Amino acid sequence: MTDAGTLATMNRAARESPVVGALDDAHWRGAALGLLTVRVVHGFIYWGGGSRRFIYDPEKLDPSAHNWMANKLQDAMPGALFGTDQAISFMLKHFDLLYATIIVFSAAELLAGMMLIAGFMTRAAACASLGFSIALMVMFGWIGAVCLEGWTMAACNIAMACTLMLNGSGAYSLDNLLLRRRPHLATHRWFRWTGGSLPLPLSEGTFQKLALLGFFLATTFVVGLYSHYRGAVLTSFHPGPVSPSVTHFSVENARVSGNFVSLHAYLDAGTPEAPAFIVEAAVQDGSGKILAHWDAAELASLPPDHIENEYAYNQIVPGPHGLIARMGAKAEIRLPLEHSLPAAAPNAVISLIAVDGQSFRADLNMDNVNSSSRAEEQR
Repeated sequence: MTDAGTLATMNRAARESPVVGALDDAHWRGAALGLLTVRVVHGFIYWGGGSRRFIYDPEKLDPSAHNWMANKLQDAMPGALFGTDQAISFMLKHFDLLYATIIVFSAAELLAGMMLIAGFMTRAAACASLGFSIALMVMFGWIGAVCLEGWTMAACNIAMACTLMLNGSGAYSLDNLLLRRRPHLATHRWFRWTGGSLPLPLSEGTFQKLALLGFFLATTFVVGLYSHYRGAVLTSFHPGPVSPSVTHFSVENARVSGNFVSLHAYLDAGTPEAPAFIVEAAVQDGSGKILAHWDAAELASLPPDHIENEYAYNQIVPGPHGLIARMGAKAEIRLPLEHSLPAAAPNAVISLIAVDGQSFRADLNMDNVNSSSRAEEQR
């Protein structure tokens, strides 16, 4: 559909071609003008995302900068769904793939946004933006559920993309300019499916089924994902499987290794806006007796080779008052022992204690201690 200044030309074309004549239908004319705001605003959102990285905030594409996009991806990793957490982890360990993916995704966002604003190949651009919206909600949705503006924008982007895919570019678009200058494009199915305001080359019944299917899938995805993250649909409001407001460390593979207690720590919940702080660590037996202890000063003075981070971006590092961890950080930590642990310590556990008093525990494997004790007894 085009603006009022070209209606006379379109009416003449309608008399000559029944396909192009669909452009002059009053219902499509009204829908086209109504879609103008939807198309331009939706395009601006994605143009803004790409332009920020390439033009206004290029540090987001600079691996040495604090705003480097890899940090954001690692922020998202703990709550990412459908295996995307594993894909993010793989990319974070392979810089060439990571950098190429970020550049390609940013360029695709920028291009799709520009195409939507201009109304060029609108249905194809809307399909791409739908893919972006789904990917962003699957990866970042658990964080966006706290920031309602972010969640709302992503959900609305899905609705806008579906609308533009069904209805095309609307008024004032390059698709329609092409159609006026090359009316034969109206006879090509590929053009009807990728751009323009002409109806899709489907029967009325098939189009209705397609629209209802899109409605069902989009609504189920948005409402279902929100229910998964926060409830408040069929259940009461809840913090979700991965909380963006409550810090949590997963502690695994804790063991005695020589004169060290080694463990694997993963900051897998909490806010990406601020780091988490570990201010104390302790080993206790089953009765609660402390067998080894490290205070904030001892943790802060750990040598660099005692903390082996899995990723080069968000990390666990010594700070002024213990250990500092950024969201998604994974590291193998070696805590030096001042004296040997008793081989007979039953049900020993290692605890990491955060600045807010939360304690994160794991069973401590004492096999090495027991093996050493048996070897000494045999000698």
